[in-house]
Amino acid sequence: MSSNTQAVNLQQAMPQVFESLTQVHVSLNDHDLPPSLRHLIHLRASQINQCGFCVKMHTREAREANESNERLDRLIVWRHVNDFTAAEQAALAWTEALTVLDPHADYAPLRGALREHFNDAQIAALTAEIGMINLWNRLQVSRH
Repeated sequence: MSSNTQAVNLQQAMPQVFESLTQVHVSLNDHDLPPSLRHLIHLRASQINQCGFCVKMHTREAREANESNERLDRLIVWRHVNDFTAAEQAALAWTEALTVLDPHADYAPLRGALREHFNDAQIAALTAEIGMINLWNRLQVSRH
């Protein structure tokens, strides 16, 4: 690969930005979201964004946290299986809506579904988690 087309090592080029992003991720760990849910939303966004590095990493982390292979295998079709709780389904729908932005989307029904299972702080944390995983996905995809 020529130097003109070689991927930029973003972490090396902008270490302070990566350190700040890592700190945001660490602060999100302090919110009251089940780790299993965080794994699912990280993996689902990574699947949508086609980030091979992130899919591998988040699948491994979910398995290490005792997530079942069956649920991980069926995450991509979560709407069509009974493997996920209503709270997980609401969070996954929110993940998809914030990952694939639709200029005509009505987010109100999605927020309503979230509020059936989560408080405002948890919804804010979910939203931040989704935003951060989308950012990480895009940074990694730029290296593909």
